[in-house]
Amino acid sequence: MPYRRLPNTDQARVRALKTAVGKGDASNVRELAISLNILSEARSFLAKFEVAQLYYTRCYEIQSKASRKHQANVKMARLYISHFIQVFNLSVLREEIKENQKELYQLPDANIVPDLTSESALVEWGANIIKGEQLRITQGGIPIYNPTIARVKVHYDIFFESHERQKNYQVQTNRSLDELAAMRERADELILDIWNQVEARFQDVTPNEARLDKCRDYGLVYYYRAGEKVKEEND
Repeated sequence: MPYRRLPNTDQARVRALKTAVGKGDASNVRELAISLNILSEARSFLAKFEVAQLYYTRCYEIQSKASRKHQANVKMARLYISHFIQVFNLSVLREEIKENQKELYQLPDANIVPDLTSESALVEWGANIIKGEQLRITQGGIPIYNPTIARVKVHYDIFFESHERQKNYQVQTNRSLDELAAMRERADELILDIWNQVEARFQDVTPNEARLDKCRDYGLVYYYRAGEKVKEEND
């Protein structure tokens, strides 16, 4: 005996409701397998749910597309910030820059590059070295030229703007997903109610495959277990 399976994705939920509403709208009252109340509610809910689903999909696509470009900005900012700190540390070792001036950059005493793995670390250390280099130069220090802080700042600013924009995209995507998720329970309740009404309406139809076809017209989805359909056909 085949078994039905309720939708478990938003696209499948939309498809199930669309099929039921479409079949209901195309049927006259006497042929209708679901109540007019549930049909009306499903029609109204479907319009809102489909808009929410499409809006989330759009938000996610925008975020994903922007993320690919953003990652390139992250990579370049990390490269320049890391390179600048390495050159600065070498200048300290060569005594071209006084060791106590590392405090201007909030760099550790050890001549190492801080962990720049996370974007938050890039935001922090990019700001630190830009501010530190500007302070040191105003105190009469010789600028580092390879790379210059101006060059670092260009890539840092590009990264930072991209970082802030990406955070906004993430907030928008998460908000749209929360709104969509809040509607799923009602979607599942409506689909279950519709499917129960349809199966009850056609429970006396024979043969079994004819009954299943009538139910499928309203969007019900049935699955056969391995070898089950072959056995039914043989019988």
